[in-house]
Amino acid sequence: MPETSPAIVAGKLDLVPGNAICYSGYRAGQDPREGTYPSYAEVKQDLLILAQNWQYLRLYDSSQHAETVLQVIHAEKLPFKVMLGVDLAAEVSNPDCPWGAHFSPTTLAANRRGNRARVEQAIALAKRYPDSVFSLSVGNEASVDWTDHMVPVERLIDYVRRIKAELRQPVTFCENYAAWVAKLAPLAAELDFLSVHTYPVWEFKTIDHALDYTRENFAAVADCYPDKPVIITEAGWTTASNGRGIEPWNASEELQARYYAELLHWSDSENILTFVFEAFDEPWKGSDDPLEPEKHWGLFNVDRTPKRVMQEFYAQRQHHH
Repeated sequence: MPETSPAIVAGKLDLVPGNAICYSGYRAGQDPREGTYPSYAEVKQDLLILAQNWQYLRLYDSSQHAETVLQVIHAEKLPFKVMLGVDLAAEVSNPDCPWGAHFSPTTLAANRRGNRARVEQAIALAKRYPDSVFSLSVGNEASVDWTDHMVPVERLIDYVRRIKAELRQPVTFCENYAAWVAKLAPLAAELDFLSVHTYPVWEFKTIDHALDYTRENFAAVADCYPDKPVIITEAGWTTASNGRGIEPWNASEELQARYYAELLHWSDSENILTFVFEAFDEPWKGSDDPLEPEKHWGLFNVDRTPKRVMQEFYAQRQHHH
């Protein structure tokens, strides 16, 4: 392994401090569910935009999109460190999912086979790009109460052990704070570090209480696992909402800019690696309603123009550095 590969030392994640962002590059008319992916040129355009402010990227899977991202980083000699993901499908039905997650035994069996294949895909990509891939996440929100892709904890542990048998890079799992403090202790024991999601706006917090809430979410997990490094792999604020789950008045570019400035001021001062969610708006997400909040978490619009947070916050930040 290259010397730059981060090591876990005495309960601390030995990473160079840097700005971190979740990246998924699907543009209008592209959709991972349909197998329509961003091109090399499109990914290159995105990464050249992001390279101006960020050093760490989080990817959600190890699909063709992730492969293109790693190809671009390698070929264009971009200095990103990448967290690869595994996009797990449901291995059990979940009656608690509000939008329905009941699957036939046939589907669940096929999902288990598919998940094993996705884990192998992630291992192969991490081996091919050891200089860029600094860590692997074994899944994303696959254990929280409301998920539509529930995977039992013992299966997650199997996947972690499979990855660790093959790779030197540290392994994590990305999940809402609530699951970490409830049922994930056996999984946490297997992981090199823990990755927390915190979304005040989804839990009806106003901007005045948002940062305190994020700090509470983080502290709940960190206090629960004093021997494990903890980072944040998703925190952000949507800029539009149709009222589904988020009140329209609580979604705007002004609120996003303020939360983001407060979040990074705090996480920088506490030395917590924090991946903001997310780089670009993604029209494929959620319902067909153009104001669906899922579509509007980007710091950039889908046409790659910057939102207010980029114009204000990063302009100032670049002056300081």
